[in-house]
Amino acid sequence: MRPERFEEVTARYAGLRVLLLGDFCLDRYLEIDPGRAETSIETGLAVHNVVRVRSQPGAAGTILNNLVALGIGTIHPLGFCGDDGEGFELQRCLRTLPGVWVDEFVATGFRRTFTYCKPLVMHPGRPPEELHRLDSKNWDPTPAAIEDRLIAALRRLGASADAVIVMDQVDVPDTGVVTRRVRDALGELAAERPELLILADSRRGLAGWPAVGLKMNAAELGVLLGEAKPSAIDEVKRQAAQLAARNGRPVLVTLSERGIVGALGSGEVEHVPSLPVRGPIDIVGAGDSVTANLAAAMAAGASVREAMELAMAAASVVIHQLGTTGTAKILQLQERLEDGGVPWGTPDAEP
Repeated sequence: MRPERFEEVTARYAGLRVLLLGDFCLDRYLEIDPGRAETSIETGLAVHNVVRVRSQPGAAGTILNNLVALGIGTIHPLGFCGDDGEGFELQRCLRTLPGVWVDEFVATGFRRTFTYCKPLVMHPGRPPEELHRLDSKNWDPTPAAIEDRLIAALRRLGASADAVIVMDQVDVPDTGVVTRRVRDALGELAAERPELLILADSRRGLAGWPAVGLKMNAAELGVLLGEAKPSAIDEVKRQAAQLAARNGRPVLVTLSERGIVGALGSGEVEHVPSLPVRGPIDIVGAGDSVTANLAAAMAAGASVREAMELAMAAASVVIHQLGTTGTAKILQLQERLEDGGVPWGTPDAEP
């Protein structure tokens, strides 16, 4: 991507309207001072003294944080939280973010707030040590009345959105935002607006999803096609092109340290390597930064290769942010592309 093209694409971000549909959670970090360790008199167990608590939106909220960092002009989070303390905290976090409209975000007593509680031991002079995480989730089906509200908002907002990003984060089907009925509504929107970018990701895989843009890893790609997990880059490209041609929508396949492959229904298929590691890394949130940057860039008119170059730059920025679920701003992307070892405008060589 040439510098002038970078500026042209990213300059359009402030005018974009992006709908983010999915499972929002609260990322709550408990920072523990090991120098204040105690032993409980009552139980004899170790006591971890928390000296700082910080919270931020997680899961789909991590994608949201990355969209905000990119300066996307209007972002509509479409999801739910519980009518509880964690829900209050999550909504407060959302309301502080520039460009984020929370009018359609549902707070309900029929759901608990999806929460990742992450205890971190803050050792002086080295990266935080993460202890066992404490999660709060919903295990019963999402009520139909909440589905109805989500579907109505999707139809209303989707009619004028520049892009729709979908993040299905829950472990048990139909217990989160992206239920079967919501997926059907996505398929209807895709059919009504074939020019609209809809990019979906699901931790349970994307089998049975409607014909929308799909982001996945290589193992999920093999499963979707009923084949073995592809290993060689050429095999990933072949499978991605096959799936994109079948759906008529973009397919993006992340390959960890080997980068990313993208294919379009037109037959175009590209591979972009990841950028070199520059020290200790923390991969939490890297995939969400990739999703946000792919969608933002493609909605702004970038080619699939350009979008993947920006996504790899974002992932490189994020993995070097330790002890948090990071984000990448436009200036950071520019700096990473400039110092990433590949001169501006020079095609990346495939391994």
